[in-house]
Amino acid sequence: MERSFLYKELAPLAGMIAAECATVGSNTVYKAISGHDISFYVFTFYTCLAASLVLLPFALIFRRSGVFPSDKLSFFLRLISLSAMGVGCQLFSYKGLEYSSPTLASAISNLIPALTFILAVLFGMEKLALRSSSSIAKIVGSTVSITGALVVVLYKGPIILSNPFSRPTRLNLPPRPLGSSQPNWIMGGLCFFAQYLLNSFWYIVLTQTMSIYPDELVVVCLFYVFEVIIAAPICLLAEVNMGAWKLKNSLEVVAVLNSGCVGQSFVSAIHTWGVHVKGPVYVSSFRPLSIAIAAATGVIFLGDDLHLGSIIGAMIIASGFYSIMWGKIKEEDLKGQDGFSSLESSSKDKIPLLKSCKVQDD
Repeated sequence: MERSFLYKELAPLAGMIAAECATVGSNTVYKAISGHDISFYVFTFYTCLAASLVLLPFALIFRRSGVFPSDKLSFFLRLISLSAMGVGCQLFSYKGLEYSSPTLASAISNLIPALTFILAVLFGMEKLALRSSSSIAKIVGSTVSITGALVVVLYKGPIILSNPFSRPTRLNLPPRPLGSSQPNWIMGGLCFFAQYLLNSFWYIVLTQTMSIYPDELVVVCLFYVFEVIIAAPICLLAEVNMGAWKLKNSLEVVAVLNSGCVGQSFVSAIHTWGVHVKGPVYVSSFRPLSIAIAAATGVIFLGDDLHLGSIIGAMIIASGFYSIMWGKIKEEDLKGQDGFSSLESSSKDKIPLLKSCKVQDD
């Protein structure tokens, strides 16, 4: 009983918190080294390479089946599209972090359920029942989430919490040049919106891919391998200065290893396991936690100021997020009740048949 409780309750709880901390930590470390003039194209390629090298031995050892699906062309085309969207997500993410902050990234990441819901409706993967409370909750939640994102991006407001320490004091970073003391929040917000829009497409294609080949570890590993293949020509063409491909100090090496091994590989493994043990709703419900973590790490380690607009917008997005989650839970409960009632009715239909058979036997 204790082992079951540890595996099904405490371990997923600790894992989800660790995954959110790892994601925010990777964003914070990249924001820290962005002052060292590292190319985000170089960083993206090295991150993909590190993630694929970490996952490859695990996929070879623990793969469930040695046979790929019969429709190999469809399977690999989906993997390639997943990897292309993954490269786009990373490029938009790192550029957005250069423009703004990890707090903004964490706040706008809560748009993923709303964007995924909208795309699922547009692609006919989800039907709207306007008289259903679950559909109304998801529509209202999507609208509220997008409104909150606009508040975060367009309204900064007064400073609520300021770090008394200078930015160079905390992470040994070079001072920001004059005229760039205020990050470009609108451009950063647009980059993050593009990232999470691609991320929502990614979830839809991933669902289709997993229905063809339900081996999570192999799919994730191949995803990162194809990411390296796709990222290599893009990043080499975008960053032609060969000197930029050399990591200049230990902080840049640590940032690449942290992003590839922890921010990508570890988080992907934890989320995949969490979906298997507790379901996707449970995993998604921890995403608003990243806002608080990012705000704290930004103030402590980056010397960022926490503005009123970030707090108000994050609260609005979180309320919309949980409205969508409630709608999904309600929908799943109704499906479960319908399945149980249909099973119960079929059992009742069988009882007269059994009785008649018994009479005939007598």
